[in-house]
Amino acid sequence: MRILSVLFFAGILLVGCNEQNKQPDVSNIKADLTVRRFEKDLFATDTNQLATGMAEIISKYPDFGRKFNSIILNIDPRWSNDTAVDYFRGFLRTYRAVNDSAQKVFANFEPFKKQLEQSVKYLRHYFPSYPAPKRIITYVGPMDGYGDILDEGTFIVGLHQHIGENFSLYKEDWVRQTYPDYISNRFTPEYIAVNAMKNIVLDMFPEQSEDKSLVVQMVEKGKRLYLLQQLVPSAKEHQLIGYTQKQYDESLEREALIWDLFVQNGFLQSIDNNVIKNYIGEGPKTQELGEASPGNIGSFCGWQIVKKYMQKFPGTSLDSLMNTDAEIIFEKTKYKP
Repeated sequence: MRILSVLFFAGILLVGCNEQNKQPDVSNIKADLTVRRFEKDLFATDTNQLATGMAEIISKYPDFGRKFNSIILNIDPRWSNDTAVDYFRGFLRTYRAVNDSAQKVFANFEPFKKQLEQSVKYLRHYFPSYPAPKRIITYVGPMDGYGDILDEGTFIVGLHQHIGENFSLYKEDWVRQTYPDYISNRFTPEYIAVNAMKNIVLDMFPEQSEDKSLVVQMVEKGKRLYLLQQLVPSAKEHQLIGYTQKQYDESLEREALIWDLFVQNGFLQSIDNNVIKNYIGEGPKTQELGEASPGNIGSFCGWQIVKKYMQKFPGTSLDSLMNTDAEIIFEKTKYKP
């Protein structure tokens, strides 16, 4: 198959056009989130009385405490008490320095609480029937494990994945095997609200990509990015899709050329997963577009299609948008950058 390519040149500096959306007034909507710092209680546990300490943690955090042990730490319930305690002790010893670093960055969690509260206000404005979270639990877990989670009406924030992109452990090979640099570069405090609301979006509108064409999957991804943008309007657009600012700016500049890659190679209606996986989802780059290009370029194009659709039909509610067939959005937009 002939592949038409567009190269991204690393030396070019471009100015992106950050779309400014008028946001609704949500000042009268209440969104008071309680914050509980699980990691502080966890690392304050007396290592000489760990069995008692583990029981106290679970008593204080009955739901998350159990899940932390069984799912995040992978403590097998079939283990003997002594084995579980030794494993728990090893985790505390290994991750105490990580927790110390997290506490320096998040000594004051109030700014992140306020940002999440603002996003919850938008959520309640647009989707009043959705059971918005009322709590935040912060924690520190294994570096190569879970990060931010949505569970039982609670934002669970993995501080170990927000210490800052230059945190030394992110560059260790054993962490890179799970979270390569292009992902760990997003392990900053600024991504807390983005990740939390991305989990909300996927909870409300789970992705269903089976037997769907590439263009349909592109638009579906774009719908979710557009919704995320409305829920976290303070975030920069490049953060919403996980690009660097430079990658996003260059993608906007070359939008028409990127689109030609899909059109001229006849990819849009393809249902071949070997084709689709190259353009949808996480990746360090798009092979045909050059070393400096970002991955997930199909989602980028799908997002631009949805933006054009909402510009053409500005009265469309977010709920209506999310429930509109992707093929209809594509056809009505007549997208041609």
